[in-house]
Amino acid sequence: MTEKPRAADPGATGSVPGGSAPAEPAAGDGPRVVIRNNRKIGKTEEAPAAADAGTDAPAEGLVEETEVVVDEIEVETVEGRVPAGPPVVDAPAQPVDGGAVAPLGAELEALRAELDERTRDLQRVSAEYANYRKRVDRDRGLVQEQATGSVLAALLPILDDLDRAREHGDLVGPFGTVAEQLTTALGKFGLTPFGEQGDPFDPTRHEAVAHQTSADVDEPTCVQVMRRGYQLGERLLRPALVAVADPE
Repeated sequence: MTEKPRAADPGATGSVPGGSAPAEPAAGDGPRVVIRNNRKIGKTEEAPAAADAGTDAPAEGLVEETEVVVDEIEVETVEGRVPAGPPVVDAPAQPVDGGAVAPLGAELEALRAELDERTRDLQRVSAEYANYRKRVDRDRGLVQEQATGSVLAALLPILDDLDRAREHGDLVGPFGTVAEQLTTALGKFGLTPFGEQGDPFDPTRHEAVAHQTSADVDEPTCVQVMRRGYQLGERLLRPALVAVADPE
């Protein structure tokens, strides 16, 4: 007996030859797999019997289509049974682009060059500042020395009077004490007297106002000091006035 072809189900998945596109599965339905079995219908001996029985026999030469619907396919996994789906493929590791290393190297070299330039600028500025401080300190010392020298030079005539009074024996009593205290206080500022009888003549420090010859000297010698000289540190404030005796 010929199997009666199954009528096309509007809600079933699949398509009938010459029909429209299959309907989309309802939301929440699992995946469905349709297996079709097409076979050609030919004449059989039981065809008349089927016609007598009042059944609709398919025409000779038609193709019979049978559908077997599998509602869901499950895949066994380690975690449990989950609906089958497309396999998850890890994205391949992106290869390291060698071309990206070159820009980084160039940028690093540029940063190093800029760092070296800034370091040289800092060293140059530091050296200039150190030289500036030394120059300022030296100038400040010179200004102080000049100011002190000006004040002491104004007091030298007073010291000359004290020396003459000392030679005549007038520096006695309280007046002598005051003269010694004044000389000591001025010495604290760096004032140093020079010029004593018997010193070798030094034209850079002595001013000769008289010359004579003597058999008692082997070199030019100061035989008389008319006025003592003074110097402030290494600076000459005033030369000494002396009489010089040359050897015969």
